[in-house]
Amino acid sequence: MSLEITVDPHAATAPYEQLRAQIAEQARSGRLPVGHKLPTVRGLAEELGLAANTVAKAYRALETDGVIETRGRHGTFVAAGDARAREVAAAAAAYVDRARRLGLDPAAARTAVDEALRAAYGN
Repeated sequence: MSLEITVDPHAATAPYEQLRAQIAEQARSGRLPVGHKLPTVRGLAEELGLAANTVAKAYRALETDGVIETRGRHGTFVAAGDARAREVAAAAAAYVDRARRLGLDPAAARTAVDEALRAAYGN
């Protein structure tokens, strides 16, 4: 299992974002399994012809998103679990708590969510 990344220097998307998105997608799809060790920042930068700071920025964003985790001198690995799912679940729990404190019943709380989703996604 190897990391396959293509960075287009002429793309409108910044190189660090291209790198971040590709690693995130490969981790979410299972192409990069949980526990897979990623290359060092310097190693990946050399391999891709990028500045080390560009790779470091992408790794920091991925770590913030919970996609990867750094284990000190042992390296950087694909993290367990889907960070997006955990974040959405936490946001949903916070919403339910707030709606309950405001006195909304479950039907009214669902209606508010449905309206917000329609507004955001246009459906």
